[in-house]
Amino acid sequence: MNKLLRSCRRLLSYASVAAHSRSNFGLCAPPSNEKLSLSFRRTFASVESSDNLNNVLPGPCLVFSEDENMLRDTVRKFAQSSIAPKVKDMDEKAETDKELVNQLFANGLMGLEVPVEYGGSGLTFTEACIVIEEIAKVDPAVSVLVDVHNTVVNTAIRKWANPDQKKKWLTALATDTVGSFCLSEAGSGSDAFALKTRASDKGDHFVIDGGKLWISNAMEAGLFIVFANANPEKGHKGITAFIIDSKNPGLTIAKKEDKLGIRASSTCELVFQNAKVPKEDILGEVGTGYKIAIESLNEGRIGIGAQMIGIAQGCFDLIFPYLHERKQFGSRIGDFQGVQFQYAKARVELEAARALVYNAARMNDAGLPIRKEAAFAKYYSAQVAERIASKSIDWAGGMGFVKEFGLEKYYRDVKIGHIYEGTDNIQLQTIAKEMQKEYGFDKK
Repeated sequence: MNKLLRSCRRLLSYASVAAHSRSNFGLCAPPSNEKLSLSFRRTFASVESSDNLNNVLPGPCLVFSEDENMLRDTVRKFAQSSIAPKVKDMDEKAETDKELVNQLFANGLMGLEVPVEYGGSGLTFTEACIVIEEIAKVDPAVSVLVDVHNTVVNTAIRKWANPDQKKKWLTALATDTVGSFCLSEAGSGSDAFALKTRASDKGDHFVIDGGKLWISNAMEAGLFIVFANANPEKGHKGITAFIIDSKNPGLTIAKKEDKLGIRASSTCELVFQNAKVPKEDILGEVGTGYKIAIESLNEGRIGIGAQMIGIAQGCFDLIFPYLHERKQFGSRIGDFQGVQFQYAKARVELEAARALVYNAARMNDAGLPIRKEAAFAKYYSAQVAERIASKSIDWAGGMGFVKEFGLEKYYRDVKIGHIYEGTDNIQLQTIAKEMQKEYGFDKK
């Protein structure tokens, strides 16, 4: 341990480390008598501490702590025992089992990052991604319910709500109330801020009129974060976020979409007609809605990345034993070199996608900018997951094509990864813009 500590101190003294840190991460190594100071929920120790070496230099993003591994094992057991038996029935009925939702709350899976004082689990964002990945291995539809609720809705309330709103809504969201995030509209998809929904100032309250499309968790939600433009003349700077109770008489849950995949996850159209919202239910301030949406979606994209690698791993967990049980021409399918090369390449891609997801998650926990990294994670994980789901069906042959085996559901579910939380092209556009900034070509 002492030898390792001395090595770390030597590394920190090298000017090359400082230069590398400044150029790649926006950080520099502090003098040995100072403490590292990042916006992170855990307290960083000084360089002199021999018990916190992982806080001196970045560790491997895919090496998990004892607590993280314990969480993974616990959620894996829950998913197998409580979710797996209901997957087929929920998919056919296109609805999430209500008792299962209650179990998600009872087991602390709906308040992952919510502080303990509000009834939450007080976990990190990385740990939330671990939960989402494990659930997605069993049912991507349930994972998206958990993902949207935690990484988007809870995060927005946690970061932007005032103390009274946190006490009221974070407590509910962690214990018994599902949350929904309402941004998309008929003419506002990839162009997320071309909103037509309006919020009219009536003195002590706002009146919201308009509609939303493709709203996840709509059937189960008790709380909706709704984005409407309170000052259309200001463009996107007039967009404001409102907290709306599902019992609001001006809110109607209209058409429920009949979807290709993640069928148990409700996706609905919402209609607002003279929906009165007290000013104390504004999230943040008037005109800050676009900031709330951008920050929330960045984290949400990493969560979708976790869902995608969960789907890919779920496919592997089904197909790999099959490849080593079924024989053709006297040999196991998994022993044919042509097949080995295919699944080995797929595994490399999955691990690369997983590294992008957890690197972005740990960066978020460290308070670092994640806009580009979130786009990396979401874009690549969706590409990889679809390829693995498709190849898994190829490898299984006829069995892969029937519902009984289970791969066809992953194949249907994985397609949404290219669409929600920003399409593939939106992710590429984001990455391109960030590259232009890095090279100084962002201004014409």
